[in-house]
Amino acid sequence: MTVLLEMNGIQKAFNGVPALSGASIEIERGEVHALIGQNGAGKSTMIKVLTGVYRRDDGKITFNDADSVLTNPREAQAAGIATIYQELTLVPLRSVTENVMMGYEPKRFRMLINWAEAHKRTSEILTRFGIDIDVKMPLGHYSTAIQQLVAIARAVSLDAKLVIMDEPTSSLDSSEVKTLFNVVRSLRDAGVSVLYVSHFLDELFEICDRVTTMRDGKNVGCVSLAETTKLDLIAGMLGRDTSEIAQDGMTEFGGGSTAKGEMLLDAKDVATGPRLSKFDMTLHRGEIVGLGGLLGAGRTEAARALFGVDPLRRGSIAIKGVNAPTQPAEAIKAGFGYLTEDRKAEGIVPDMSVRENLTLALLPRLTKGGQIDRVRERKIVEHYIDALGIKVANMEQPIRELSGGNQQKVLLARWLAIEPDILILDEPTRGVDVGAKREIQTIIRDCVDRGYGVILISSEFEELVEGADRIVVLNEGRCVTELSNPGITEHKLVQALAHTNEAFE
Repeated sequence: MTVLLEMNGIQKAFNGVPALSGASIEIERGEVHALIGQNGAGKSTMIKVLTGVYRRDDGKITFNDADSVLTNPREAQAAGIATIYQELTLVPLRSVTENVMMGYEPKRFRMLINWAEAHKRTSEILTRFGIDIDVKMPLGHYSTAIQQLVAIARAVSLDAKLVIMDEPTSSLDSSEVKTLFNVVRSLRDAGVSVLYVSHFLDELFEICDRVTTMRDGKNVGCVSLAETTKLDLIAGMLGRDTSEIAQDGMTEFGGGSTAKGEMLLDAKDVATGPRLSKFDMTLHRGEIVGLGGLLGAGRTEAARALFGVDPLRRGSIAIKGVNAPTQPAEAIKAGFGYLTEDRKAEGIVPDMSVRENLTLALLPRLTKGGQIDRVRERKIVEHYIDALGIKVANMEQPIRELSGGNQQKVLLARWLAIEPDILILDEPTRGVDVGAKREIQTIIRDCVDRGYGVILISSEFEELVEGADRIVVLNEGRCVTELSNPGITEHKLVQALAHTNEAFE
């Protein structure tokens, strides 16, 4: 094979903070090449540099035997690079043909679109992948898998030489994954290269030829998948030696419990989709249960299921012996609080004040006869500003003006104000400084001392080991083991992550 893409010594920093530090990758023609790494490893930045979304600070890119300086995604498309993002950039209300040919429609008399030719070309492209559908129908009429394949078809229609797939199977079931893999193989057979980004390691061994591992903005290894193991890949992502995570001393899921009070939550055989297929856990009053796993393991999906965001396909969730709510509003009434992972997108309302953000979940209790009790509201806000040490000019200050750590404290206060029985915290200390991190951890422990049950999700192993009474470990949407304190170590947690699902079935 010959090399299609070579990226060497790529440097990229944001506000002086390096995102890529001499990163590199090499992809051959007609190869399916995997790119893996933990959150923040630099995968997305690498792709955005390649496709012209970001301009590199230094380094060299050679694509299709020519030095490449792409300044925007359209130039990347013209050069033969097509990107299919995890969140599909398609138009569901438009026809399949319009989605495939958008911007490149065949014309008649230079002005009018030749729809007969457009439908014909679209059908021919889809037929190559074994897809027989009515291309005149709105795209939204079809399943997520078909929409994913339409996105690929669009890439092929642009005569792509490299197709980048970002988590392409995240919303697909097992049969749809097989269809997608057949398409990927057909692309490879046609000489098209595929850069395959995924957190599902088992998939890589089925569909990919080689894998590049990134960590801390650098390439830490490129190997043939025929010559490596899942354990080696995990060790590379985590920066550990494989001998440190040799499989020993693990217990099956459902081990000991350090329960301190009544059972608050009991989830059994919970499934919401392909990213959460078998989740079991219990939570008692006065304990912290951590959810551990690599990115994409299903931790956030489990939290969303417990809070009623995603409907259950299978299984049951009981709160104090009663069926759990099926919607977030009902969950809040039942005593749930949920601090989401993405503070900016799903947490704060940036143009609203600290007061308004803090009391958002409490408004139903503050309202009587359509009027908000402003006196009581201000007392509550003043209490939590003082109790949590929130640094703010005054409670009417827009929350967007606060530091990340203080924004996170406001969001914590939002849920503490409703005095929940169960508090779900998804990455509560991400993106805050060391001082704020310790303060938030102290707040969490205080909640437990007051009798709350806390579910803690964190990508930092040290935070889980130090903070959790038990850790439920997930792997590709399934619970695989449970660790209990005293006795949890980072070493044992990493061991658990190295296990495959099959080892616990």
